[in-house]
Amino acid sequence: MDTVFPAGANPSAIVHRPVIVKTQDLSKTYRTGFWLNQQIASLKPCSLEIYQGETFGLLGPNGAGKTTLLKLLLGIIRPSSGSAHLLNQPAGDQTIKQQIGYLPENAYFYDYLTGWEFLTYSAGLFNIPASIYKERIPDLLDRVGLSRHAAIKKQLRQYSKGMLQRIGLAQALINDPDIIFLDEPMSGLDPTGRYQVREVILSLKDEGKTIFFNSHILADVEVICDRIAILDEGELVCQGSLYELLGSPDTYFVKGQGGSLDVLKKWLQNLTFEGGYWQGYLPGNPNDFLASVNLMNGRLITLDLRRLSLEEFFIQQINQRRTNPNKH
Repeated sequence: MDTVFPAGANPSAIVHRPVIVKTQDLSKTYRTGFWLNQQIASLKPCSLEIYQGETFGLLGPNGAGKTTLLKLLLGIIRPSSGSAHLLNQPAGDQTIKQQIGYLPENAYFYDYLTGWEFLTYSAGLFNIPASIYKERIPDLLDRVGLSRHAAIKKQLRQYSKGMLQRIGLAQALINDPDIIFLDEPMSGLDPTGRYQVREVILSLKDEGKTIFFNSHILADVEVICDRIAILDEGELVCQGSLYELLGSPDTYFVKGQGGSLDVLKKWLQNLTFEGGYWQGYLPGNPNDFLASVNLMNGRLITLDLRRLSLEEFFIQQINQRRTNPNKH
């Protein structure tokens, strides 16, 4: 049993949950070139733990290794080294397939089937009795915001990108899984569709499901996730709760001039310097910090109640890694 901080919560509010996904130095290297004599590290040794009932977001630029990690966890591809376990079984174990839901980023569906037929077919893969899936399919269609009429009458080849994403999400839930893997679930959706998918994920979270998903839409990740990890060029850059990485909601953005670098480092998180000014994030009550600025003959220019956004943190981490690669 391990500990995890809920989204936005103070670390003093500790919730004990079992680990449901675990990787240890998991890596994947591909051979390329005419003689297959070159190697590309799609995923460098990666160690993660994901807890039961949490929503975990995996972030990174294109080509960072996010989909590779997800496919390794699902047993779709085999690792070059290291290990991965889901539900206390090795990744890819047949005995746990029934408990897993998966939506690929670029899914291929049998486009001559209607949405209803496709979900019926998906239910059959899990040997779900007709008495159950006939009740479950209408509920899933309502849940993902797809009309029953379109599901019954339209073949999938007539669906828009957004409609295909919704039917794909419904098939990922057809077996009522314990853990759900979603690869770019917001892809192709308009703002209304993104909102609906976000609400679906939050409702699954309320039901105690474990959700692991990749996304480029950081605003949605910040609302949904308990914890995140950032990958860049196959390397795990950081991981943790939003509280740990971004600070508490009662954090102040401060900017100023002058003073002592050593003193500023003691007070501020994510301290940076540019054009003769310093700026950073101050957790908690600012009164003592303001007194310290006066004592060291500094000048405060900005004091706003605003913690670092996930987008700002993401850009900062990627830039720091690429500017100072030896520090990672």
